[in-house]
Amino acid sequence: MMAEKLTSVLGAFAKHGGEARVYSSTVWPVKWSESPVFQKVYGHGERGLEPQQAVEDALELLHEDYAYEFQIGWSLWEPEIPQRPGPVAGDPKAELAGPGLQPRWAREQRLVRVTGYGSLFDEAAYEQDGHIRIDFGSDAAFLDEELELDSTTARHVEENVRQLIDLTTAVEKDSGATARLLWSELGESLAQRLAARLGMTN
Repeated sequence: MMAEKLTSVLGAFAKHGGEARVYSSTVWPVKWSESPVFQKVYGHGERGLEPQQAVEDALELLHEDYAYEFQIGWSLWEPEIPQRPGPVAGDPKAELAGPGLQPRWAREQRLVRVTGYGSLFDEAAYEQDGHIRIDFGSDAAFLDEELELDSTTARHVEENVRQLIDLTTAVEKDSGATARLLWSELGESLAQRLAARLGMTN
């Protein structure tokens, strides 16, 4: 059951801005503070491993008190903030862009962590984190709260949010999940923070 669900989750990335192959696999015993009992880095692109094979290899060590973590590439629009020179040209203490200096947006790849929890891993952590957890990394690409929400920023943030929603919807459908919850790195509901952010344009 876990193998099928992990494979379907990883397989959804290729259709929604991600890579078709898994970058790495790690198997954690008992709790996060323990050393991995299995770890392999395959690489990006064609060097990566097909999701089904990566899951099968990791789950050869199937135990109720193990967690199975996979990393896979996913691309989002990210802002590259221009910098002003410091007091001396080339000073490494350059100041961040101020008014009039607009960020340049580019598609950047990040590694997303997909983790399947055994029922006894880390004192039944699945009860709080779910049976499968997807860690998308920094939520800046979906909020960019430090940037002025002009039309360009709003468009790229909207595309990132739409990609996130499309991916999580596909994951929920393909894996047969009964529930999903989006949380931000600040421990708050990402949906609530997005609503507050978009409300700034009203």
